[in-house]
Parts: sequence; C-alpha cells; structure tokens
Amino acid sequence: MAERANAYIWLIRHSAVAVQPDTPARDWRLSADGRFRCHLLAQAMNASPALPTRIITSEEPKAQETGAILADVWRVPWHSAPGLHEHDRHGVPFLAKAAFETAVRQFFTHPDSLVWGRETAVAARKRIETAVHAQRQTFPDDTLALVTHGTVLSLLINHYNPQFDAFAFWQALTLPQAFLLTNPSLSLVTAYPLAL
Repeated sequence: MAERANAYIWLIRHSAVAVQPDTPARDWRLSADGRFRCHLLAQAMNASPALPTRIITSEEPKAQETGAILADVWRVPWHSAPGLHEHDRHGVPFLAKAAFETAVRQFFTHPDSLVWGRETAVAARKRIETAVHAQRQTFPDDTLALVTHGTVLSLLINHYNPQFDAFAFWQALTLPQAFLLTNPSLSLVTAYPLAL
C-alpha cells in the first residue's frame, strides 16, 4: 500500500558555512564545501521513502542557499518563510568553539530561563513549532522539507522524541543533515546521513 503524499515531513539543518567572526551568524553564507555537501545530502536522501515535493527555508542566507540547491536537484519549488530561523542571538558576540558549546549547553539545561540571546529554549521551540504547523496547514498535500538550524531543530525533535537528550542530539548534528519524521506526529524515522 502506497504512503499518502504527506505521510512524512523533513527537517533539514543547513549546510556548512564560511565563518565570518565579524559578521552576525544569521548573515553567514555557505562555503564552497557547504554547497558541495548539499549535493551529497540530496544523493543520500534519494534512498528515502519519500522525497520532498516542496522546500521551505528560514529567511537566513545559509538556509536559503541550502534549500535552493536541494530544490534545483529535485526540481521542486522552494521559498522562505518566517519563524524557521535559529535561536535569536541578536547582539551576542562571536564565541570560540568551547565557549559556544558551554552557552548552548546552558540553553538546553535551563529551557525556561533567558540564559543566552533573546529567546529561552521554550520560546524558540514554540516559535518553530508554530512555523512548522503553519506550513503544514498551508501545503497539506506536499511532502515538505523545512530547512532550518541546529538549535531549534534539536529542540523540536527532542520535544516530540523525548528519548533523545537535546544537547547530545545537537552535538551529534552534521552540516547538512536531514531528518525524516512522520506527519503529523513528528516521530523520528531516520536521518540522512545516518549519524544517530
């Protein structure tokens, strides 16, 4: 029996970026390697039970570029939508790797407290959850792929799959990475490339 067209939904973390310490991370773009990795991800996802029929990205350039490359490979439409952006870190200075990981750990460990940036973990999760729901309502017959960001993706998947520790899940993410979820329950089926 064939699955209905919208039996699945994808959450995709954007690809690798060209880090620019003097530029806010929300404005970073993909590196040449990041663009190449998008094609590798598309090849890996070709083995999935349901390829996306529409791609919707956050409004950040790195997510838009990731979505545009994937859409070109699969010849499907794509556009950006509000609410899919990363945890709001406006005004937060660039952090070296160790300090960044410490800040993210605090963010996940104290989800109701404003420990970093302008959103609590709970607020960020509710915001992306609302955005995902809005896209599912708008495109009910599509298998959607939503290109977003590591922290909010981890929060959302953890909320519906509490067997995963959100911080450990975030630490294990690759750039890019796609997660196939059941629709509408958002139960995790698998990841491409498999890294869990």
